[in-house]
Amino acid sequence: MPKISIITPAYNCEKYLEQSVDSVLSQTWQDWELLIIDDCSKDNTYALMQKLAKKDERIRILQNPQNSGAAATRNNGVRQASGEWIAFIDSDDLWEPDKLEKQMALLLKIPEAALVFTGSAFIDAQGNRIAHILHVPEKINRKKLLGQNVISCSSVLIRKELMKEFPMPEEDGIHEDFATWLAILNKIPYAYGVDEPLLIYRRSAASKSGQKSKSAQMNWRTYIRAGIPLGTRVIAMMKYTVNGLEKYFMLWAKRKK
Repeated sequence: MPKISIITPAYNCEKYLEQSVDSVLSQTWQDWELLIIDDCSKDNTYALMQKLAKKDERIRILQNPQNSGAAATRNNGVRQASGEWIAFIDSDDLWEPDKLEKQMALLLKIPEAALVFTGSAFIDAQGNRIAHILHVPEKINRKKLLGQNVISCSSVLIRKELMKEFPMPEEDGIHEDFATWLAILNKIPYAYGVDEPLLIYRRSAASKSGQKSKSAQMNWRTYIRAGIPLGTRVIAMMKYTVNGLEKYFMLWAKRKK
């Protein structure tokens, strides 16, 4: 049984999937399995998955019976996983080679940790680096997370039992990963961060996070889904807006330089 089960939802992602898988194959931590789950793609994604599965026997490929969305696909992967720990990597994201190793090293230092995440670097759709690093705290609780979701899904390493107890909500109009971390942090006191950009996140203007107005609306609905009281929601949304503006102006200033 592998120590870590890595789950990748795959939908019409033939352009980037192989790069993502290669970043997993390059991991210095070797005790893993990779579950790539096709969500009824309409392009050549599944054919590519079959090719990639021949690269390494630790790669398992699956197919959803019907198009189900990213959250349901991740939940399916958790049910199929055999590892003690779950990691997620989206089909267009990348990992630095020591991502898993550094997270496992943190777990040795903090045995009670059950949810570990990392900082992020960013690339555009063409793979060019964006001059921004998402730094993360050494640890974060539910209250602090409300103001800014610094737990990027593709950076997470989490105990499988927690993901089985708190599956991602399979509904539209919310940030399903954010809702999941908020629910989990009702049970455990902290998530622990590795403040290094070990995730390389591909930012696209067409992505949910790339559409600022839509993302803000989804953030508000996520607060409601998580049962956050109205007054706390308003304060958290103000912090979310301030953090977003700070990041926008920082990126703008770096482009000017």
